[in-house]
Amino acid sequence: MLLDVDTGIDDSLALLYACASPEVELLAVTCCSGNVEAKQVVENTLAVLELAGRGDVEVALGRDVPLVRPLETTPETHGPRGIGYAELPPARRPVSERHGADVIVDAARSRPGEVTLVTLGPLTNLAVALHREPDLPRLLKGWVLMGGAYRVPGNTAPTTEWNIHCDPEAAKQSFDAWSADGIDRPLALGLDVTEKAKFTPEHMATLARRAGSQPDAAADESDGSVASNPIVRYLADALRFYMEFHSRYDGFYGAFVHDPFAVAATLDRSLVRTEALTVDVELAGTLTAGETVTDWRRVWGRPPNVDVCVEGDAATFLDRFVERVGGLAASR
Repeated sequence: MLLDVDTGIDDSLALLYACASPEVELLAVTCCSGNVEAKQVVENTLAVLELAGRGDVEVALGRDVPLVRPLETTPETHGPRGIGYAELPPARRPVSERHGADVIVDAARSRPGEVTLVTLGPLTNLAVALHREPDLPRLLKGWVLMGGAYRVPGNTAPTTEWNIHCDPEAAKQSFDAWSADGIDRPLALGLDVTEKAKFTPEHMATLARRAGSQPDAAADESDGSVASNPIVRYLADALRFYMEFHSRYDGFYGAFVHDPFAVAATLDRSLVRTEALTVDVELAGTLTAGETVTDWRRVWGRPPNVDVCVEGDAATFLDRFVERVGGLAASR
């Protein structure tokens, strides 16, 4: 597996889930701008991997701005550094000297048909990689993305989801590249399913107990978590910021954990039900730029190019997240 991230609170949870999953051979993590600027993404990613005991994983910086549009970030959602209230020591390992797009291309070329790319942020690095290796869709085993809003409202504009919104040109190029004959369709987890995965304070307490952390209550609201376990402490402090955001804007005290759901579905497709659909990305709309336009009624007459997740078993995923990441925390 290769992960492409814009870490980001939920990206950090996805990194921990991948590190906690024994079936994952994590080859590298590539970084782009999105939730925060790319250089901060690199710092966060390196630090989270060290927290998980995976300081050996290569972390590479890719393109740090979208292909065409001005850079946007979202500190109101993820905090000024992208990890909420959490504090992590700087990583001891430096960033890779390779460009993120080259890491993707080189991995696919060296192990054709074996590597799955999971993109959890804007698709900037994937678009650059496609420019460098147009045959990438045939070289990869598959592509899974967290992105899009296919039959539900957006979370950035009325019809647009954040990852696609940030770099719609990159998204369109990526979807178009997977539209050729003979290429397995990518698996897309959009807000349709990821917003079913609500991580609550009860999940946090259960994870802390699984980790053997004391106390299991996880956090003091004014001074941060007092949990004895460092991974539990990180999660509690990062997620508290996220939960406060969702309490203000979405009417519940908890957190949508979009990105780890995408990693979990990559490993176990039974967690989702999909429909093969034709998807394109709007670039010119004054109100809808970045919308994943989906041909539900097949009026275009074009072959489907995306397996869109239409249902997800969020309860099983959340239980699995608590068990796996709690187990990783216990081992640390």
